[in-house]
Amino acid sequence: MKMLIKRAKEEKEARKLQPCRMLENPPDNGLLVPQLVPVAYQVYEAREVLLSGISKLVKVIPVQKCRFCHELHIGHVGHEIRTCTGPGSGMRSSTHVWRKGRVHDVVFSPKSYHLYDRVGKPRVVHDESRRVPRIPAIVELCIQAGVDLEKHPTKRRTKPVYSIEGRIVDFEQAKENDENERNLHDENLDPLIGSDLGTKFDEARNFIVDKETDQLEESHEGVTDLREISIGTMESWFKMISGAKKIMEQYGVLTCGYCPEVQVGPKGHKVRMCKATKHQHRDGLHAWQEATIDDLVAPNYVWHVRDTNGLPLDNKLKRYYGKAPAVVELCVQAGAPVPGQYRSMMRLDVVPPDRDEVDLVA
Repeated sequence: MKMLIKRAKEEKEARKLQPCRMLENPPDNGLLVPQLVPVAYQVYEAREVLLSGISKLVKVIPVQKCRFCHELHIGHVGHEIRTCTGPGSGMRSSTHVWRKGRVHDVVFSPKSYHLYDRVGKPRVVHDESRRVPRIPAIVELCIQAGVDLEKHPTKRRTKPVYSIEGRIVDFEQAKENDENERNLHDENLDPLIGSDLGTKFDEARNFIVDKETDQLEESHEGVTDLREISIGTMESWFKMISGAKKIMEQYGVLTCGYCPEVQVGPKGHKVRMCKATKHQHRDGLHAWQEATIDDLVAPNYVWHVRDTNGLPLDNKLKRYYGKAPAVVELCVQAGAPVPGQYRSMMRLDVVPPDRDEVDLVA
């Protein structure tokens, strides 16, 4: 607390000495980070490839979802481990009730409010909650990092903004003509056209999109084996995760400390929708803190099944079973090799005893 108070006093004194200053470092000044624009397109294309691959794999390898909680299982038969915490779990002895799962159960990405101007208006208030669209947080992160989508337009600046006594002021917006701004919004033109920076972004974007499109066409034409589909799906998963980590180093992502709500941007929204612990004391507002990659893309850990044709996992042997993200478990069961970073988590070096040998194991 003393360090935070000291830092706040230093920032206050700096604002007094220089009340009007131009923000130099992107993306705080409203400009894009040039080296992260190709990364944003790679993450967006990897997400599309990932969803396409999972939709093919779930047709062969079924996904089981509990009716009363968020538990997920990859396999033909659901496990017997009693970890259900949903409604009526006490009457069922915490036994899960399985139903057929979907693609979005395997890869869950929380939604975030779409910001048209992340610097000029970075916060959504409660009265705007119905008018501002909500999109997957990973997509919103890619848009703010440089991806242009027609369905979700966003403002691109060519000049940095100014900070006057801590408030953001955009002189470029004040100089624009109302008619030109209206035509720009209707025609959905790119404000970076005509500048060297915009040309560089367009070349990078076209290069990434063409490269990923060629890979998709080749994969759809040549891939006939389930194992190759699973390998490509796992590669797109790691590519999306690694690229999102790089973007999050520069672009802010916030999450609530009590619930899974995520907001991509420099500030959290003011929508009163939190229903977690002690939300009455906060009037339904979220307690924002810095997010991690697991908050942006939930890994959704599931129990690892070694023998897909064997008996379901037993509750008495759960300490011998390992876990893995649902995407990794789905791809491994489809024939992909086990990634090295998940071998210890999946506990492949542990030999579980048989059901009649539980009492003989110390």
